[in-house]
Amino acid sequence: MYRNRLFQLLIAVALIVSAVGGYAALTDSVEAAQQPEVQVLKFDIAEDGNRFAFDEEPVFEDGMPAYGNSFVTEGYIYPEGTLNGSNGVLENGEPEFPELVLGRWTCYGWFVNEGGHSTTGPMVITTQIFDLGEAYGDTTIVTDGYELADFNVSVKRAITGGTGEYVDASGEAVQELLGFTEQMGVNIRYELRISE
Repeated sequence: MYRNRLFQLLIAVALIVSAVGGYAALTDSVEAAQQPEVQVLKFDIAEDGNRFAFDEEPVFEDGMPAYGNSFVTEGYIYPEGTLNGSNGVLENGEPEFPELVLGRWTCYGWFVNEGGHSTTGPMVITTQIFDLGEAYGDTTIVTDGYELADFNVSVKRAITGGTGEYVDASGEAVQELLGFTEQMGVNIRYELRISE
């Protein structure tokens, strides 16, 4: 009788362990299924300095935009690595590599920190639109966040939405300031980690 109860107890323990193990495996499978797919897009941005427009005030005595000044600007989206030592925009505002242009980039926001005199840390806080479709607005990705005055230093931004295939986009973007064009537009490297 004692052996019979011990055997039943061992069977019960084995069933519980098996059930717990199965539950853990099921939980792991459910959690894996709930993890969003991440699509990674990498771009270089060449701002057209001719398209950069900022408000009349507030400005410093030298005319550079001060804290709180608003602006809008545009540029070209290129494949990652296009702007290694290159300008990306011709003097007349046309793309330097028209056959490589993937889309249009629009940015608007406000100067923060020391405005146009910032040499480190945040310089502006912006919304950026990556327009990748044939027609304006068809296929876009939108990011929001800080932009740094520091060269070759990464800063994270939020992916806040989009249109077309990116209508439900969220995630994180990483931006790095590479330098300036001859027209004083920025050259930026971007990695968009899009959760869908």
